[in-house]
Amino acid sequence: MVDAPNLRYKIGPLDTLSIVVWRNPELSSTVTVRPDGFISTPLVEDVQAAGRSPADLSREVEKALAKYIRDPVVSIVVGGLQGISGGFQGVFSDQIRIVGEAAKPQAVPYRQDMTILDVMIQVGGVTDFADGNAAVLIRGTEGGKQYSVRLRDLLKRGDISANVAVMPGDIIIVPQSWF
Repeated sequence: MVDAPNLRYKIGPLDTLSIVVWRNPELSSTVTVRPDGFISTPLVEDVQAAGRSPADLSREVEKALAKYIRDPVVSIVVGGLQGISGGFQGVFSDQIRIVGEAAKPQAVPYRQDMTILDVMIQVGGVTDFADGNAAVLIRGTEGGKQYSVRLRDLLKRGDISANVAVMPGDIIIVPQSWF
């Protein structure tokens, strides 16, 4: 059985962030995370945003603003997820890569509570030449441990017991059938 822990969303390059500074609208802004992973806001320059949770980044901005205003309260809301709606695929290490006989092999952004079915929907399933029940999930966070996954049973037969949780950094390999 393949399990995934409860993971929180991590900000990625090109995500759009709404930064609200309570009772200080002149310091509130909407920013896009730069490709290098940093953001700049009024009074706060070059803060690492990529790879952090919105709550963690809020605390960092509060610390920086405390030099200028008393007891700042900052909320950060991720508005535009580029990994889902645009060309960027989220934090690079958090991508799930699917190769081989997937209909559209690609890297997809990880989302909390994501399963292999979610990944397969995003890549359009498998080709007619795929040996779906010989597919392998490689779990990078477990030192490359390999798990067998039954994609044909899940996709063609609707066997939901073949659906497994995925984690950031997973690789799914779908081999070609030889007959």
